[in-house]
Amino acid sequence: MLKKGMDRRSQNMVEEIKSDYKASADLGLKRCMQCGLCTSNCPAAKHSNYDPREMVKMVLDDDQEIKENPDIWNCFYCYTCQSNCPVNNSACQVNQILRETILLEGGNNERIVEFLSYGYSYMDFGVGAIPSDFFDALVKDFGDHYIQLKINLEDIREELGLVDYNLKGESLDEIRNILIESGFKKRLETFQKQGES
Repeated sequence: MLKKGMDRRSQNMVEEIKSDYKASADLGLKRCMQCGLCTSNCPAAKHSNYDPREMVKMVLDDDQEIKENPDIWNCFYCYTCQSNCPVNNSACQVNQILRETILLEGGNNERIVEFLSYGYSYMDFGVGAIPSDFFDALVKDFGDHYIQLKINLEDIREELGLVDYNLKGESLDEIRNILIESGFKKRLETFQKQGES
């Protein structure tokens, strides 16, 4: 999202990203020296073709083709890149802003559908949950251990002295009201309709 009064056509991607309200005031995007530390420690880069260094380079080069690259959707915002960057850049923040821009421009709506169940879990439980569509992949990656973890999670949390992380009652109602009033629920429904068309 651009700051008030800014014209998307009159600036490049770097300025669009730096002026986005979600960008940290000290985001070191323009200081990126392409050292590759972001990619060397990125779990998404390790398990897919996502390359945060290359994504940042394309943004710095104002290469609009990055918006068509399906690999940018493999970042899952762990912020490892940011914690390793010597110039305080955050490929993660850049990615978030870039992806939101793509969605607001009407592109890649099919990608967001994969994550709708994550958004709806906030409405149902007050917390995010791994999308059910990913269950088979997680079982494949982690085997029976993952299934046992899912089955026994409440007992494991109780043994560790942890309370149920799902919100209930008044707390859940408050979260739901915030999500409705902020337009979050309506946005989920909009993406759901776009994904179905």
